Amino acid sequence: MLGIHDLWLFVVSGLLLNIAPGPDSLLIVTRSATQGWRAGLAATWGIGTGVFVHVFAAALGLSALLATSAAAFTVVKGVGAAYLVWMGVSMLRARAASAAPDAPPPRPASLREIYLQGFLTNALNPKVALFFLAFVPQFIAPDAPHKPLAFIVLGAIFDFNGMLWCHALALSTAFASRRLSVGAPLGRWLNRTMGALFVALGVKLALSAR
Repeated sequence: MLGIHDLWLFVVSGLLLNIAPGPDSLLIVTRSATQGWRAGLAATWGIGTGVFVHVFAAALGLSALLATSAAAFTVVKGVGAAYLVWMGVSMLRARAASAAPDAPPPRPASLREIYLQGFLTNALNPKVALFFLAFVPQFIAPDAPHKPLAFIVLGAIFDFNGMLWCHALALSTAFASRRLSVGAPLGRWLNRTMGALFVALGVKLALSAR
């Protein structure tokens, strides 16, 4: 169908790739552990929307521009890295301020803000775009009659499988957090840790080659 082959291998490989930890998983775990399952699902849906940005970009050939243009890749990489670092620093500063004596508790991020964080964390990562450009075409026949459509179908399957994993991660993290009764001190420690990891991921992305 549509020139797609070895679909079972694509599904299995996609599941394994989605399980691999990265910025998306860190955001889901952090929001689920500190604000509950609704926040984790908001991050999940933002990430899922960001994946479709890469799917359509690759299907339309925009990802090929990132692969061939050093300037375009550098710009997108710089924006994505800056966003990761900004988000990590914001988490560190918010928790540092809340730890001060007589400081009011920090305002929890709204579901809309968390959704946007998930979207930007994924959509601004140029390596995700290059991944789709390199991975998905392996499962499309060279003589496929409608390559862009086949690309979109495979991207939707990949995103669906990823959403299943992310939903399970959000719900299980929220459940474990409730069972372990994560209090304010542990919540601050978790946010500091995740903030530092986001800063490290942003720096790593900024220094990485294509």
